[in-house]
Amino acid sequence: MSSFADRRATVLERLEDGVMIVPAATHALRNNDTEYQYRQSSDFYYLTGFTEPEAVLVLAPHRAAERATLFLRARDRAAEIWNGRRLGVEAAAEALGVDAAYPIEELAQRLPDALAGTRRAFVRLGDDERFDRTFFHALGAARTKTRRTGYAPDTFVDPATILHELRLIKDAHEIETMRRAAGITRLGHLAGMRATHPGLTEYELEAIIEHAYRVNGAQDTAYSSIVAGGDNATILHYNTNRETLRAGELVLVDSAAELDLYASDVTRTWPVDGRFTAEQRAVYEIVLAAQKAAIAEVRPGAHVRSAHEAALRVLTAGLLDLGLLTGSLDDALEKERYKEFYMHGTGHWIGLDVHDVGSYTLRDGETKRPLEPGMVVTVEPGLYVQRDAAVAEHFRGIGVRIEDDVLCGPAGPDILSDGIPKEIDELEAIVGSAAAAHAP
Repeated sequence: MSSFADRRATVLERLEDGVMIVPAATHALRNNDTEYQYRQSSDFYYLTGFTEPEAVLVLAPHRAAERATLFLRARDRAAEIWNGRRLGVEAAAEALGVDAAYPIEELAQRLPDALAGTRRAFVRLGDDERFDRTFFHALGAARTKTRRTGYAPDTFVDPATILHELRLIKDAHEIETMRRAAGITRLGHLAGMRATHPGLTEYELEAIIEHAYRVNGAQDTAYSSIVAGGDNATILHYNTNRETLRAGELVLVDSAAELDLYASDVTRTWPVDGRFTAEQRAVYEIVLAAQKAAIAEVRPGAHVRSAHEAALRVLTAGLLDLGLLTGSLDDALEKERYKEFYMHGTGHWIGLDVHDVGSYTLRDGETKRPLEPGMVVTVEPGLYVQRDAAVAEHFRGIGVRIEDDVLCGPAGPDILSDGIPKEIDELEAIVGSAAAAHAP
């Protein structure tokens, strides 16, 4: 609870003459009257640690007695029998460390008092029509209330301008949670590697990996798992996961666990039958070398694109060595000829969101942001040779990506997802070992 209170205190200091209103996530229908599994808004959770829906946090530094107020669902025995227990208004202040708590039904009535006497409203509009109506009704009431004396907000600011900058730097608790999430992801990938054999389907492999996440404490996957055998691996966001794995091909697995709303994001590529072909090995070695070069750039003071630039140089040189590109390295880089085989970036922020918030540039919108201790990025180079590429036949259909979650530590990179096999000899030793042990 103290970390959430500390975050609210930091935000309250930065609001100055403003007030911030942050709603919980809304439910989303999956079909007819069935909802998707609820997942809390990352910004709301960051400030409260509260995972229930139908709640709103109001931060008002000008209100001495109610600087942090939570509106939430009241206890309701009948509703709780159907849908689960609620924290309730009476317990919320002590449990969550806020100054005051009220029923969510009182938001429209009480919000004008919080808006009165402030110049700016930090509020995200346009996501939820019902919330927008409540806010604008309260704003009108606040303006009426302060028409002759006082003032109400006349400027609207996205809370992201404060919250997303804060979320870029992970505290010790966040880092530990992300390390644990990556540790659970490791167990899933190990289970998948051991179980892989020709004839297994992509969806069976997906189930084996995700089962390991669940039994080891993860509440969910951080995103829809990609399990791509053969040339499906050349489709960047492939997630159909319905085909059969075949001997002589690779399988690319981009899958990771979510723990306490914090994401991990890991990709490994391994041979279905446990042995790389010469061409697969050659492509894989280039991607692994590129990843190692990129990880070395996750250090304080290096700019956020340094890892990408390091990976690009290794990948492009490797493509030239294999004969998939021709000409000079500098020319291939300058003209971006590598994009036929490597068309995405080398990483992104990760945290409460798998593609986490925060700008990649400074306030001028142009200067690349330097990395600082506490920032966490993915490092995920890859090479993808399409089936119809104008290259030698034995390279066609090969897709390789290797991805880890890397903390920028005070002394350099700290791989949170360390321990998930990615060296060729490690992979060849473990892939299929469970299937082999059960063979007649």
